[in-house]
Amino acid sequence: MLTTLLWPMLPILSRRWHLSDKQAGALFPTQFLAQLAGVLLSGVMVARFGFRSTFLSGLLLMAGGVGTLYLGTPWLGMVSVALYGLGLGLVIPTDNLMIAEVSTGSRAAAVSLLNFFWGVGAVICSLLVAWAETHGLLLVLLESIALFLVLLTIAAYNLPFPAARKSTDVPIPWREILRSPVTWLFACVFFLYPGTETAVGGWIGSYATRMGALGASIGAMMPALFLAALTAGRGVGGWLLRHVSEQQVLRAGYGVAAMSIGLLLWSPSMYGVVASAAITGLSFSALYPIAVARLSQRFGIAARSIGAIMFSLAALGPAALPWLVGMISQSTGSLRMGFVVPFAATVILFFIHLKDW
Repeated sequence: MLTTLLWPMLPILSRRWHLSDKQAGALFPTQFLAQLAGVLLSGVMVARFGFRSTFLSGLLLMAGGVGTLYLGTPWLGMVSVALYGLGLGLVIPTDNLMIAEVSTGSRAAAVSLLNFFWGVGAVICSLLVAWAETHGLLLVLLESIALFLVLLTIAAYNLPFPAARKSTDVPIPWREILRSPVTWLFACVFFLYPGTETAVGGWIGSYATRMGALGASIGAMMPALFLAALTAGRGVGGWLLRHVSEQQVLRAGYGVAAMSIGLLLWSPSMYGVVASAAITGLSFSALYPIAVARLSQRFGIAARSIGAIMFSLAALGPAALPWLVGMISQSTGSLRMGFVVPFAATVILFFIHLKDW
């Protein structure tokens, strides 16, 4: 919910604080930069102190940020966004790597289940904010989320988190890791896939609204359709990965997604956009959880430190690729040309996974 909270809150905060578009837009890089700092910090904290301190610190920062977001001035709001952004940066890589590390069955299935609940929160966030604003309960909603995070911190404190990596453990062979082609393949995946997912989900609504009256009327629903398909796919991801190998899922997922985005580029009708949003979301659903699971399996305990680099790339990709879509659209006068960016990235990812590495 906090990852996508600014989407529905932006017009509300703009009215409350009398923000210009430029001032309102500054909230997004505030969250992004703070989240990136949190990701980098998480690698140090997990390696030195273990998962418990990193995870619980992130929850408390998120609680502090969301609890103060609607209480004061725009400056306090900016600090609040930075606080929960920093918390997200600590929590997101930590819980993904922790689930992959402690899983006794399929790591990819476990991470897929985790990301299914991420999708549920993202899907219902806008609905809850809209409902709460309509009924004058927005502050109650935000404070309830903050209270829940505090209670979750207390409840999770005594859970059996994996221990910290001790100084007497075998040191991480950074030189060998950086020379390995596999490391750079992981880097490409963690940069390109999240960037592609964000580019498609972030721009498909705008793409639809430019396709006549029907598109203008239902265009705002396209991101929700994409996200709902992504979440539904992750809900069945565990079952799928028990019957199909990860490599087959990766090849099929990227291959079908490339064809689906190609359909978006080719189709002149709104029905093609709807089909593309749903199919692309389903095709993408298991790909990120598999990448996280493979990272943990490949590098073992070193993934706690290497993960900070990979998840930093996973934060940079969503900043770069959607921006590039907009730049190409602006320069060519065609958003369709902008969608060549996620199409090309998906094709690259497909070819990267043709060989098992």
